[in-house]
Amino acid sequence: LVVVGHETSVNLIGNGMLALLQHPAAPAQVRAEPTLIDGALDEMLRYDCPVERAPMRFAATDVELHGRTVRRGDSVSLVLGAANRDPRIFAAPTAFDIHRANNRHLAFGLGIHYCLGAALGRLEGRVAVNTLLQRCPDIRLAVAPDALRRHANPIMRGVHHLPVIWSTR
Repeated sequence: LVVVGHETSVNLIGNGMLALLQHPAAPAQVRAEPTLIDGALDEMLRYDCPVERAPMRFAATDVELHGRTVRRGDSVSLVLGAANRDPRIFAAPTAFDIHRANNRHLAFGLGIHYCLGAALGRLEGRVAVNTLLQRCPDIRLAVAPDALRRHANPIMRGVHHLPVIWSTR
């Protein structure tokens, strides 16, 4: 479980910190009110999901979906980044909002395919983000976000490096 979830946890922390640092009011709010971390974590997972595409599945039966027929046996792949920004589900889907109500993101999947490591991933994310925000109150990006390089992976979504700076005080 620990090894399998390594890349997703790294991506959660990297993508999440990037999102937080691009929205400076959010880390300040979490620092001031640590109970906001769970909402912030859910928004980090929704806003820039560590997994871009769910593993491929195959239709068990013919199904009509938005005017198109998916035939039994057809391969289907869920693009989580798109699903997590569906305007029919999320108000202001492109906004980063740690106070988002009813954040029903699909970062950990759903139903029988729900991630076995979800609780561990949340714990790792919570500890890492809280620790960084509390111990490095002036943490900020060391480079412009467009200078960051993303992994060239069609399934996972994460940055190669996330250069940050802070004072030692």
